[in-house]
Amino acid sequence: MSCDRVRRILPLAALTATLALAAACTPEPPPKAPEAAQAPSAPAPAPPSVPEPDPSTATYERAAPPTLQPVVLGDFQPGDPVGEASTGAVKIEDGKITGANGASFVTERVALVSGDDQFAPNQRYADAMMIEPRQQVELRHIVQQTAPGKMPGNAFCGSTADASYLALAKVMDGEDEVVKLIALSGTTLPAAAAQDVKLCASTHYFSKKK
Repeated sequence: MSCDRVRRILPLAALTATLALAAACTPEPPPKAPEAAQAPSAPAPAPPSVPEPDPSTATYERAAPPTLQPVVLGDFQPGDPVGEASTGAVKIEDGKITGANGASFVTERVALVSGDDQFAPNQRYADAMMIEPRQQVELRHIVQQTAPGKMPGNAFCGSTADASYLALAKVMDGEDEVVKLIALSGTTLPAAAAQDVKLCASTHYFSKKK
């Protein structure tokens, strides 16, 4: 090998050795740390539970039964001989009917019916009171009664013990209120199946003297 070629090779070899040495001396970057495993997220809280009602402790509110309203109240004059003899002029109050002749009736309102209803088999209020079938009728139970002072025999049904119920209806005659009234005897509540209920008096009253 010629000296010139040796001189060309030596610098090249030296450069190669230098680069190799530099590469060997260059520090390697530290290994990348593995990514930490992502912690699982906590589950969402469950929605609050709605408590089920306990039938054994639940309370129930019931609507109060409707109050029966009176059909007619006020002062009235008798419109026929039956009313004149049995009571005379009457004062109709919420729980009492008082006659001018001393007759009186402590009553309790038991039902509101219509003229088309029956108080006994095949006997309608409309026929006995001479009112329209759709007319409202107030039925009162007689709790206590007093006969007319001077003539006790003129009481409805002939004696204070016989009249058990009074039925009242109000109709209009021009500008006057007319009260239709019947007295019933019997121990059972007047109805289509009531076998012992009997009609024993029928009369009417006016708000003004006719």
